[in-house]
Amino acid sequence: MTVNTIYIKEVDSTNRWLRDYQPATDEELTVVWTDYQSAGRGCGSNTWESEAGKNLTFSVLIRPQGVPAKEQFILSMANALALKETLDNYVEGITIKWPNDIYWHDCKICGTLIETSLRGSEIHDCIIGTGLNVNQQQFMSDAPNPVSLAQILGHEVDRDEVLRQVMEHLNTLFTQVAQGGWSEIRSRYRAALYRKGEVHPYRYPDGTEERLLLLDVTDDGYLLLLQPQRGELLSFAFKEIAFTYSPSETESESKTNSNESL
Repeated sequence: MTVNTIYIKEVDSTNRWLRDYQPATDEELTVVWTDYQSAGRGCGSNTWESEAGKNLTFSVLIRPQGVPAKEQFILSMANALALKETLDNYVEGITIKWPNDIYWHDCKICGTLIETSLRGSEIHDCIIGTGLNVNQQQFMSDAPNPVSLAQILGHEVDRDEVLRQVMEHLNTLFTQVAQGGWSEIRSRYRAALYRKGEVHPYRYPDGTEERLLLLDVTDDGYLLLLQPQRGELLSFAFKEIAFTYSPSETESESKTNSNESL
């Protein structure tokens, strides 16, 4: 694919910047990255904490050909795999938390916000904004479980090299999407799922919790959970169910990270 990479020292939001950008006709993949986003966003009203010059904050604009709107989750799968397989080169224990967060054990190392526009029944374009914690050593927000590569490894990592690898994987996987290799992408995504085959408590929108077994994710992005006692199969769209975390587990991970950084 024809890729154009744009660097901006500081911007309010790389997703917002790309919404105003007009790519050249032969430009299949556009990447804009920055040292600092003054208004970086997560899902909904969430913000993304990122220390200036320490992490990777970037957005990708792709105009996929022939991807029906009902099949748009294949782009989310491909993007998550590109991030996961890049981080696999640095550390073990990387998984994909449905739908598209990247985790190291029980800690969040990467988040993604995807904005899709349609033309008729097909996707016209897709802007994928990513925050990847690379070299930040301390997180000051109230996010429950952030972690960076530097905290895990005990040393800083070359951000340019991490971005190069992400783009290499993205190029390969989006090309695979264009060529119809969806089955393999779906299989690799499912194999990488966080907590797959495990029973954990999940929280419903009304605040109640229930222990459920994570079975799978459907092709169109629904999470499939099993209620073990009743044998009831449950299906959830994004925001209809929430993962819960044990404070003792995430605190233990943070202490381990701090010790490794000394």
